[in-house]
Amino acid sequence: MRLFLDTANIDHIRHGVRLGIISGVTTNPTLISREGKISYKELIQEICALVPGPVSTEVLAQEAKSMIDEAREISRWAENVVVKIPATIAGVEATSVLSQEKIKVNFTLCFSLNQALLGAIAGATYVSPFVGRLDDIGHNGIELVKEIVEVFSNYNFPAQVIAASLRHARHCIEAAKAGAPIATVPYEVLMQMIRHPLTDLGISHFLADWKRVMG
Repeated sequence: MRLFLDTANIDHIRHGVRLGIISGVTTNPTLISREGKISYKELIQEICALVPGPVSTEVLAQEAKSMIDEAREISRWAENVVVKIPATIAGVEATSVLSQEKIKVNFTLCFSLNQALLGAIAGATYVSPFVGRLDDIGHNGIELVKEIVEVFSNYNFPAQVIAASLRHARHCIEAAKAGAPIATVPYEVLMQMIRHPLTDLGISHFLADWKRVMG
């Protein structure tokens, strides 16, 4: 399983890369807006220069032709940039065209197996089911991830599943058990994954014992 960071914060990305466990980044307009009034293109290019793997960033257009034009422009920003296209009718059309042009697409905002199937058939490189947002409305987001992984495996779709909208460390465990090849997590969740009170307590005990004996 690979881990991506779901953020546009440069400091958090630098830290994740320095840890040696982050192999990609996903962003969206909300995350980018939190970084203040900055050049969208320059921010994405800076992230792409920092990260060794794919960096997903979203189109803002709603119509297929406009999505395609915007995606073509974004794809020229860096070699490792991936264009996020929403799971809509226009998005399916745009994904089909872009995939034929060898432009990598992250088919995003997926909330059903049908949407994921259409994205994969259209040629998406990645398909992103949103776990937390499904949980918010009483559905089982992890179960959807499991279904998509199983169906993609049955038909040997090359599209990779990115378990997205993960809200806590338990989501990461469940996504791994569901077979998701990639999970994208907020920085805070990444920090949750390594922390455990018994680890902290054990370190304190070891240090106290060492000082007592060794002085």
